[in-house]
Parts: sequence; structure tokens; C-alpha cells
Amino acid sequence: MELKELTIEQIEERKSAIVAELDNDGADLDALEAEMRSLNEEIEARKAEEAKKAEIRQAIAEGNIGKVTEEKKLEEREKAMTNNEVRATKEYVDAFARYLVSEDATEVRSLLTENVAGGSLPVPAMVDDIIRTAWERNDILSRVRRTEIRGNLKVAFERVASAAGVHTEGAAALDEETLKLGIVTMVPASIKKWITISDEVVAMGGEALVRYIYDEVTYQIVKKLSDLVVNDIKTATTSATSIAACVAQITSAPTVTAIASAYANLSDEATDPVVIMNKLTYANFVAAQAAANYSIDPFMGLPVVFNNSLPAYDAASSGNVYAIVGDLKGESVNYPEGDGIALKYDDLSKAELDLVKVVGRQYAAHAVTACGRFTNIKKA
Repeated sequence: MELKELTIEQIEERKSAIVAELDNDGADLDALEAEMRSLNEEIEARKAEEAKKAEIRQAIAEGNIGKVTEEKKLEEREKAMTNNEVRATKEYVDAFARYLVSEDATEVRSLLTENVAGGSLPVPAMVDDIIRTAWERNDILSRVRRTEIRGNLKVAFERVASAAGVHTEGAAALDEETLKLGIVTMVPASIKKWITISDEVVAMGGEALVRYIYDEVTYQIVKKLSDLVVNDIKTATTSATSIAACVAQITSAPTVTAIASAYANLSDEATDPVVIMNKLTYANFVAAQAAANYSIDPFMGLPVVFNNSLPAYDAASSGNVYAIVGDLKGESVNYPEGDGIALKYDDLSKAELDLVKVVGRQYAAHAVTACGRFTNIKKA
């Protein structure tokens, strides 16, 4: 008789018989175990079916059969989705927008289908795109060495290293390599930016509100972090110590040979150099090029990256660094909590003005972590 044709009583009888057969000599334990599993699964399936029938009977009695069916379908569909798929839905974006305003994560968490590590709240997929695009579009942060390691990060670098030698057969042994290392300790800090938005913007809700807030906050934090990276290089020591990597330094006006002189001070490991300067300084180099009848490219074909945290040459004081030539992989940025932006919402401190304050935070550490990768150009 097929398993489906057995009554519950017959299934229970068979289970008892299997228990007795386990003590028989030569009993096929694997087969008995498999049969017992099938019997248990059949019982559970029938219980679930009866429960569903009872639910439908109750829904019919209450006149809610259509509603129950739709809710059941929605529940089954959500269970089949991963968290990443849920994060891309309009329902999740709308719930996340309400969370930003209320800081009540109950609704957002109810939509998630999988547990999240550490209780953190995943942002909508569109926010990932906003942040990733901001990093990629920034000409400085897209080129640095990037890590996501929790806590303080220690990075070793070569202070002094002798070159390899050639050993001829029968000749005296080569001297041992001279190698001195330094260690840069990168301590993370919060980079914060707060903006105020009107109650009318809050009323937009949904994707419009989320995009408005993250676009502005992310842009400002990325801009600040790129300025901090430039400052690391600009203020770096010219001689390596046990705790700090060094950069080279020259003094020159914006002539057609200034970039070439700075480039010549880079080590062989600086394989992807760029020129970093204020946009107004760029005009000085173009003027020098024009004075030379455009016979030479003052930038040597290197990409020019603009950062106006560096002073313009004409406004710089004597001894100020106004341009940098180097490979940005010599700078490291560590994101201990990932590259996401955390937001705090405050609708009280400026309530009398009908304004809402939104504070964004990025936790990051940054430092020059290799010697010979940069040259600072200072004003005479």
C-alpha cells in the first residue's frame, strides 16, 4: 500500500514496528532509518495541510478568503527572496525612508528575510550605488590603497633596503641585505557632515528623500576625506622615521620643467603617478606652456587631479606645498566599518525653523604608507 493511502493510525503502527525491528539480527538499519524519516515527513505534511485547511475555513467564515490568500502569497514570495533582493524593492526603500525620520527600525527589519550580522541595518541597494559611485568618481579616493579591517591598522614600510647583487660562481659570498622597516599605525576617526533639510523635503518620503539625503551627505564626506588624504601627503616628513613614511620635496615655480623635476624624485615603485593641484595653479602651468610656444607638455602626459584644498600658487605663502606628483597607492585608507555612511536624524534642535538636521558619519583612517611614492612641490 502506498504511503499516501495509509491512515495516521497505520503510520504510527508502522513506526512502532520499525522500532521493534531495530533489535533484529541482520536488520537493515539504513533502510529502516530512511523509512522512519519518510513516515515522519508524511505526518508533518498532513499536519501542515490540515492547518492550511483550517485557516481557509476560518477565512471563509469571516469573509476574508481573498485577503488571506494574497497575504499568504506575499509571505511566501518574501521568504523566497534574499536580503539583497529585498533591499532593492520599493517597499524596503519606503520603509527605510520612514526609519530615517522616526529611527524606528521595526518595519524595516520585518521585511528582511535573513538575519543580519551584528544587528546592523542594511541600507537600500540604491544607497550602495550612490556611495560606490561617489568613491569611484573621486579621482583621489579611487586611486588609494583601500582596506576594510576593524580597529587600528599597522602597515609596515621599507625605510632602508639595499639592492640585490649578482653572485659569480667561486666568488666571495654577497653581503647580507640591509633592511630597516618602519610601521605606520592608522587610527580611525569619524568624518562627519550634517545638513539641514526642510519639512517639505521630509514630506517627499520614499526614494526621493533617501536619495536627496545620501547624495548630499556622501558627496561632502567623500570630498572631506580626499582633502585629508592630500593633507597627509602635503605634511609628510621628508625623512622616514620608525613610525612615518617619507615623501620627496622640491622648490620650484610652475615652470614647464617643474613636474619633470618632481617626477624624477619618485622611486621605481611609483608606477601610476598623477599630478595634484588647485585649478588656479593649473592656469599657471598652462601660461608657462604658452610662454614656451607650446613646445613642451609641462604635465609630461600625466593625469592632472584637481583638489582645491591645496593653495593656488599665486595665493600660497613662501614654503607652502602647492602641487604634488605621485602614485596614490602610496596612501592607504582603511574603513573599519565598511564604506557605508551612517545617518542620525534630528527633528528637534531646529524645529522652530521647520528644519530637520541630518548628521552623516564615515569612520576611516588614512596615512602615507610607502616611501618614494610622492614629491611635494613648494613655492620658493
